[in-house]
Amino acid sequence: MLIRKSGRLTESDVTPVEIYRRRREFMKSGLMLAGAAVGAMLLPKHATGKLKLDEVTPGPFSSNEETTPRKDIISYNNFYEFGVDKSDPARHAHAMQTDPWSLRIQGEAETTGTFTLEDILKGRQLEERIYRMRCVEGWSMVIPWIGFPLADLVKRFQPTSKAKYLRFETLYDPEQMPGQRRNVLDWPYVEGLRMDEAMHPLTMLAVGLYGDVLPNQNGAPIRLVVPWKYGFKSIKSIVSIDFTATQPVTSWMRAGPAEYGFYSNVNPQVPHPRWSQKRERRIGELRKRKTLMFNGYAEQVASLYTGMDLVKNF
Repeated sequence: MLIRKSGRLTESDVTPVEIYRRRREFMKSGLMLAGAAVGAMLLPKHATGKLKLDEVTPGPFSSNEETTPRKDIISYNNFYEFGVDKSDPARHAHAMQTDPWSLRIQGEAETTGTFTLEDILKGRQLEERIYRMRCVEGWSMVIPWIGFPLADLVKRFQPTSKAKYLRFETLYDPEQMPGQRRNVLDWPYVEGLRMDEAMHPLTMLAVGLYGDVLPNQNGAPIRLVVPWKYGFKSIKSIVSIDFTATQPVTSWMRAGPAEYGFYSNVNPQVPHPRWSQKRERRIGELRKRKTLMFNGYAEQVASLYTGMDLVKNF
């Protein structure tokens, strides 16, 4: 497995948290120009398209920590479909077409088929949730996501009693995703959740961040967010959701089974074979901080794993 680390980003020209917290006032007065400070290449292509983020309400479970500046969130990404360097997605993802977009729902469910993004979002109340997100490589962010609970979608398609897991798949299109032309992973990217993890109210499908639609490099137009797990579990640019009876073999499990397990819960007591997970560095900060069990969401999710050996089931 190849992992390359880019240099630390500069912190000039970022969106101050004070501006973000007053964003509705700025939007009303016409003073908030999304992405103006970072250039057109970082803007989502469909920002003025069909997808609208109207009437977003505050969601539950939000962190009260200071959010990571938008500049860093959209410039420092893991999205190997566009390259292995942290800056590659912002350089290359703008060419990906995200409108129109469809999701294929299949497997052990009463309702299956192919649905447009508009179908998926119809009737959904969008929420803003500020979640801590932890990367296995030792860095973290606090991101204001916009989306809806994954449980809402699961209920809509009525999984049968045979459905024990959800298998997710990312778009496979090497013409638009130049990183897929390299054998870094076995494409397309695949991830999975146990059904109770998928139904947990913390788990969400995100379509926006920082008050705007998702930039392509952050997983547009729809991605998974599972805040108590390492970031690679939160699969981006989803085109397929499969209700299965058996545990999926995920991309990172296939690439490095001794390093990346199915659960991938943030557990500082289980080190990665090549580095410790006990401390992390929040993007924009110099000092490292202690890594919290389940990324700080233990009170909400620890009961999902009662009786499990979390070293064996890593």
